[in-house]
Amino acid sequence: MSTAVQPSTPHVADSHDLIRVQGARVNNLRDVSVEIPKRRLTVFTGVSGSGKSSLVFGTIAAESQRMINETYSAFVQGFMPTLARPEVDLLDGLTTAIIVDQERMGANSRSTVGTATDANAMLRILFSRLGQPHIGSPNAYSFNVPSVKATGAITVERGAGKTKTEKATFTRLGGMCPRCEGMGAVTDIDLTALYDDKLSLNEGAITIPGYSMEGWYGRIFRGCGYFDPDKPIGKFTKREQHDLLHREPTKIKIDGINLTYAGLIPSIQKSFLSKDIDALQPHIRAFVERAVTFTTCPECAGTRLSQEARSSKIKGKNIADACAMQISDLAAWVRGIDEPSVAPLLAGLQHLLDSFEEIGLGYLSLDRPSGTLSGGEAQRTKMIRHLGSSLTDVTYVFDEPTIGLHPHDIQRMNELLLQLRDKGNTVLVVEHKPEAIAIADHVVDLGPGAGTDGGTVCYEGSLEGLRASGTITGRHLDDRAALKEKVRTPTGKLEIRGATANNLRNVDVDVPLGVLVVVTGVAGSGKSSLVHGSIPPGAGVVSIDQGAIRGSRRSNPATYTGLLDPIRKAFAKANGVKPALFSANSEGACPSCNGAGVIYTDLGMMAGVAAPCEDCEGKRFQASVLEYRLGGRDISEVLAMSVTEAEKFFGAGDARTPAAHAILNRLADVGLGYLSLGQPLTTLSGGERQRLKLATHMAEKGGVYVLDEPTTGLHLADVEQLLGLLDRLVDSGKSVIVIEHHQAVMAHADWIIDLGPGAGHDGGQIVFEGTPADLVANRSTLTGEHLAAYVGG
Repeated sequence: MSTAVQPSTPHVADSHDLIRVQGARVNNLRDVSVEIPKRRLTVFTGVSGSGKSSLVFGTIAAESQRMINETYSAFVQGFMPTLARPEVDLLDGLTTAIIVDQERMGANSRSTVGTATDANAMLRILFSRLGQPHIGSPNAYSFNVPSVKATGAITVERGAGKTKTEKATFTRLGGMCPRCEGMGAVTDIDLTALYDDKLSLNEGAITIPGYSMEGWYGRIFRGCGYFDPDKPIGKFTKREQHDLLHREPTKIKIDGINLTYAGLIPSIQKSFLSKDIDALQPHIRAFVERAVTFTTCPECAGTRLSQEARSSKIKGKNIADACAMQISDLAAWVRGIDEPSVAPLLAGLQHLLDSFEEIGLGYLSLDRPSGTLSGGEAQRTKMIRHLGSSLTDVTYVFDEPTIGLHPHDIQRMNELLLQLRDKGNTVLVVEHKPEAIAIADHVVDLGPGAGTDGGTVCYEGSLEGLRASGTITGRHLDDRAALKEKVRTPTGKLEIRGATANNLRNVDVDVPLGVLVVVTGVAGSGKSSLVHGSIPPGAGVVSIDQGAIRGSRRSNPATYTGLLDPIRKAFAKANGVKPALFSANSEGACPSCNGAGVIYTDLGMMAGVAAPCEDCEGKRFQASVLEYRLGGRDISEVLAMSVTEAEKFFGAGDARTPAAHAILNRLADVGLGYLSLGQPLTTLSGGERQRLKLATHMAEKGGVYVLDEPTTGLHLADVEQLLGLLDRLVDSGKSVIVIEHHQAVMAHADWIIDLGPGAGHDGGQIVFEGTPADLVANRSTLTGEHLAAYVGG
């Protein structure tokens, strides 16, 4: 019997075990070259803004996705987003990339956790097969499908040339509640907030944001012919009032242009009320809160479902009851259904619900609107799709998967990442937490600083090597914050009594004022419900949540923070011209590129090309505007300055502008001194956006600051600066309440309120309140154990 001869040389196919990047120049990367081992877990570290996301997301993942898109036909590519090729000399050894980022999930008010993860679709099929009484297809259980009835003539063809016309009725049963149209809430609109009835339309009667008579709306209202634009609204006839407020969208022609006229109320419902209220811009949200009252739909009691859908039950529960259960309870209920006819469906649903528990989201319910999930929850919800996947040899890319996780939960997340790696996948993780960096097979550290001071590889190798490397990350990796020697004395207290929002169980707590209070607890224990739900925003409360800041490539730190206003005024005053000239989005814009600085050429299905504008050389302004100077600099030179330079420039001399200087001081305070004023917001990292938002809100007048996980996206070295900032706020007489999982922030607190003991219906109680030192001495809660281990370590 012959034995097989072992080949002396390995197979060529096994030699491709590295992802090689050479000469990457995306955003602030400076000709970065790295080699990343495949089928291993690589963690990318470095201060916020050092170029981690540019390398992982902007270069490796972007090129992988672009190449996959190119395998589709030109017709299909026409429907896909076109991706430009990243600026890089060579990318070799790429595999299919699956990106799990921190982008909040779509804030459409029809989207829930169930619809976003396909759990609802499976439940609907289950009810359409097993529900008693049987009411119809899966659509009959969907709150997004309306019921339809139609009656009319149909032509039936029989035999050669014989036709017969018959009357037929068609019905399709949908699950949408007809009263609230599947929204769960009905809206009452206060008409006095929409217009001033003493004025006519031409005098600016309409007070809805964006509805000015200067633009398209003016043209439509003047040309529609339904009412006289010079007549005060209070004198309108019933017919005219109905047309102004309620008219359904109607096609009209004005000056030869086809337009659509719709009444104010259908327009508001379509443009503002169909979106999640938290996703609206601040001025629109303020208008909606003023003009619209939301009340639970009296017909479906907020379940969004029709009477028929609620009448069909399995084991005494209808689909609304199933979606309202905590997912961990729903999983147990599904386990109890024994029905061989739908066995594969039950197994799939069971696996999906178990994945929620595995990833630490068992406390959610399927009817939770997806817009209300925090960044960390949204990211973990997206991970669920990949947990049971049979794919191997793909690259999974994660953006800080430990965001929003208590130290107790990080261990679970680590196990999931290792599980993905052990299947033979390449796992790339951008991360700041030492507990998550600890599991890396390979570490790539970028830096040394942020922005223009970053963009180079400071270290690549093993974790032990990183500790000894002397880089910022290496030096701070084993940092342990010490507990405070002595804590501040409160100046008052904020009483919360009988809080029952979400999972809170009649919580009574006194939040001390004038000190740094940290609210802790595992994810889902009720921290945000307590702080955001029980401390009313408004009088003296400045609330900074985790919502991402939105901005196009035309917005930059100067426009976002309001810094550009005092700068434009200073330029206008110094040169005796109007301020609008100094805006690249207004009169001063270069006419060739409309103030964008680049000219975009659309190449159909190929990625478009952006070339710097030849007329303004990328400066975005007309040549005549650049002749006006302030303190010897033109407006484009000012926008190219870093915050630190601009702070000196506007602080003294001819260009002294106190209003601008105050905003620049705040930007420097939050550690953004290296950002240039004109850098597009789309190029900022998550941590930079978080701090930009913090700097903007610090200007608001308020005595109580509420911060929701301000350490998101911050490097260990940046956390020290944040703690200094919080201290300065408290020392200036403010009260600061922080929801946080980072032990360094807990150790720095004057007072800790710990919620728990678990998540969902196992949480919602205060398990500890007192000083950090007492919490460590007690060790009675999960937070206490982890903080004790951290401080002791």
